[in-house]
Amino acid sequence: SYFLRHARSRNYVSESEACKLESVPLDFGDYHPLKPITVTESKTKKMNRKGSTSSTSSSSSSSMMDPLSSVLDGTDPLSLFAAAADPVTTAAPTDGARRKRDKDESSAVGSDFEPWSSKRGEILARYTTTEKLSIVSGFHRKATTTGSAVSEKVRTRLEELDDLEEGSQKELLNLTQQDYMNRIEELNQSLKDAWSSDQKVKALKIVIQCSKLLSDTTVIQFYPSKFVLITDILDTFGKLVYERILSMCMDNRVSLPDNFSPESVNDTAKETCLNWFFKIASIRELIPRFYVEAAILKCNKFLSKTGISECLPRLTSMIRGIGDPLVAVYARAYLCRVGMEVAPQLKESLNKNFFDFLLTFKQIHGDMVQNQLVVQCVEIPLYLTLYSPAIDWILQCIAYHAPDVLLTEMMERCKKLGNNALLLNSVMSAFRAEFIAARSMDFIAMIKECDESGFPKHLLFRSLGLNLALADPPENDRLQILNEAWKVITKLKNPQDYINCAEVWVEYTCRHFTKREVNTVLADVIKHMTPDRAFEDAYPQLQSIIQKVITYIYDFALLFSVEKFLPFLDMFQKESVRVEVCKCIMESFIKHQQESTKDPVILNALLHICKTMHDSVNALTLEDEKRMLAALINGFIKMVSFGRDFEQQLSFYVEARSMFCNLEPVLVQLIHSVNQLAMETRRVMKGNHSRKTAAFVRACVAFCFITIPSLSSIFTRLNLYLHSGQVALANQCLSQADAFFKAAVSLVPEVPKMISVDGKMRPSDAFLLEFLCNFFSTLLVVPDHPEQGVLFLVRGLLNVIQDYTWEDNSDDKIRIYTNVLHLLSAMTQEAYIYHVDKVDSNDTLYGGDSKFLAEINKLSETVVSQILDHLKTLGKEETLKRQSQLALYFFNTILAHGDLRNNRLNQLSVNLWNLAQKHGFADTKTMVKTLEYIKRRSKQPEMSHFTDLALRLPLQSRT
Repeated sequence: SYFLRHARSRNYVSESEACKLESVPLDFGDYHPLKPITVTESKTKKMNRKGSTSSTSSSSSSSMMDPLSSVLDGTDPLSLFAAAADPVTTAAPTDGARRKRDKDESSAVGSDFEPWSSKRGEILARYTTTEKLSIVSGFHRKATTTGSAVSEKVRTRLEELDDLEEGSQKELLNLTQQDYMNRIEELNQSLKDAWSSDQKVKALKIVIQCSKLLSDTTVIQFYPSKFVLITDILDTFGKLVYERILSMCMDNRVSLPDNFSPESVNDTAKETCLNWFFKIASIRELIPRFYVEAAILKCNKFLSKTGISECLPRLTSMIRGIGDPLVAVYARAYLCRVGMEVAPQLKESLNKNFFDFLLTFKQIHGDMVQNQLVVQCVEIPLYLTLYSPAIDWILQCIAYHAPDVLLTEMMERCKKLGNNALLLNSVMSAFRAEFIAARSMDFIAMIKECDESGFPKHLLFRSLGLNLALADPPENDRLQILNEAWKVITKLKNPQDYINCAEVWVEYTCRHFTKREVNTVLADVIKHMTPDRAFEDAYPQLQSIIQKVITYIYDFALLFSVEKFLPFLDMFQKESVRVEVCKCIMESFIKHQQESTKDPVILNALLHICKTMHDSVNALTLEDEKRMLAALINGFIKMVSFGRDFEQQLSFYVEARSMFCNLEPVLVQLIHSVNQLAMETRRVMKGNHSRKTAAFVRACVAFCFITIPSLSSIFTRLNLYLHSGQVALANQCLSQADAFFKAAVSLVPEVPKMISVDGKMRPSDAFLLEFLCNFFSTLLVVPDHPEQGVLFLVRGLLNVIQDYTWEDNSDDKIRIYTNVLHLLSAMTQEAYIYHVDKVDSNDTLYGGDSKFLAEINKLSETVVSQILDHLKTLGKEETLKRQSQLALYFFNTILAHGDLRNNRLNQLSVNLWNLAQKHGFADTKTMVKTLEYIKRRSKQPEMSHFTDLALRLPLQSRT
């Protein structure tokens, strides 16, 4: 009992003044802490760090040092790293080398060029087959004689190549598409294995065998995918050969620079390179010879400066010997692909390649092709789409950074060809969107002239629409363009063809027109997609349309005034898709809605959308998904405001609670929002509630009180009881505040030993300790209930803490008791450190009454005896460290809150100090700092008794 009978009397105002930082006048002439630090590079070298230039930082004030630079000893590690990595900083290049590098950079392909790798997956996904495929596989290696003469070795190798061409492989028939792809992948791996085991001829044989497959068009609709798979192998081979020859050029382990000249290549490497070209020249069949040579085109760099520029025209001419137009166009595409990689500056050869193709374009409609299509039962429109990837790629290569003159010339050439829909489609796919958009009406005229039978017009309009989504046509033409396109689109009978076009043109409509035109387009989509539930097969396109509409119309008052928008949403009948669309709309609302809203149209529509998301939650829904849905709904709730109509606001929250009861984070948000509403009411009334506002605030409090028990997380409930109790107290609802605090006290025994935090089980002690400390801070200002006795809430909480089952190795119970002493000490003061406005706390109610203080002393006596008893139980060897820490913790409590002029309290503090150090577990630094603090305090007024205390507190060494 002597602890609180001798609690230190506190004058909080003077203590606060004493603790304030000393204000120092500052001359802002030269220095200001927010002034930017200017960094100047110094050319001097530090002696202690050889080879690194130091950069020193200096501000305009010489006395002010940049703390980061001082830590780095004046050396910026990123600059050092860059200097080491960039040879330009170590050796200034000659003017000639710089000019050469600049020229190479300007001719290289930039990041704005869409690489082949990005098209690969799309082609494999689009061009599939269910028919059976065949592939040639297997090698019967002949035993080679070990002839000493070089000519014998060469002859043997040539015989091996001949052996390949004379049918020593077996043909695998009736493969599914997946089996075929697996077999190709096996061949790719065999190539790498053969190369790594130094079987170069076997590697070449694999590549030749694969290249031959490109002459086979028996399953014609799979050809584009076959081309992708086989050219992957060719690319691998080309890379292996190039790296092999490059490794032979290494001189003293230094490899050649990127822009090496043939003169710097040694004879051995050149001879090996020539050897490869001679081997390839001896391949008899045209297609494998062409493809394998194209694959190693880059190796010409080792032989001569003009090697590549000489080879490209020759390879282009070789393609003229390929009779099948589909095989030929893909060969041209491969040549363009390799050409863009190794010599993007040689555009003339690429252009010649394309013009060659135009000359042979009429072959597509020749008898040979027609007969082949009849045999394979393939329609002309499907056949023509097989050309698209190859022609698109050739045109993309030609159009890259090409002047408008060249593009116009190509457009004119395409015009001259009859039935040019296929080419026109590729031109629109490959040319710059700005070029196409500026000539939109010209393209529409060309589309109109096309023959419908070969290549459907709606695909041409789709390609045009894709360009107009990226670039704007002339303003005067915009409406006419839309009318011309939609005339064709709306006549489409096939829902899939229709929706593929409509999806593209919706974006154009949203970009350039008002809600009236957007509404018309949406109505047309609904009209086409509703019969026979056609929308069920078009969810991705319908989702895309919604995404485009909300991208351009993000004013939600305008969006929901589009009459057909909500009927459009009704087409999403599949729940998973509908939820995705709702999420999309809510994300847009949260992102773009700047001001809170009370618009009934927006509220009703978004409540319906949020309800759809909420109702999708079931037992199988993942926690991450629940979190995301709750975050979107909470974002909406926060944006709803009825201004000063607080009753309407509360009604909205009540409705929301009934709609979103399955998402706990939403209920938590609603409780916070209602508490905020109560505090806003208090602010408006300046704390002086009328009868009406007092009743309203009690309604808010009741909302929280009946909502909190429905939550599952125990700490969420505890914290919300505390928070809501504080709000009730602030609004002078004393009996309601007591009810919240009692509910919190009665919930403490239910706290489990382990709780789930971010999916992992953690001990709950630390969370409980934190909550109770917050609770104690609130209990200081809670007035006693006239019928409940003195400190009934504190007593109730202490009983609960006493009965709670704590872990054996935990001292949290005693730490809580120590915090209770802080609370009890604060309660004995004449005036409390803080108050709630217009609420009389116990300091006012009791006015320092001796009976009240006696009750506090009784409580403190119980608490102190509990602490001391626990310290005694920690006297065993394995718990001495905990005893030391707790003793020091209790010592600091007495130091802060006790009146140490009392001899018994003074003696207790000395005993605790000695106990903390007794077994050598005390942290010496902490002890020294604590003692220094006591000595500093002794110099303050009325603290002279601290001088004697300091003399009685010895510092013991660890030994």
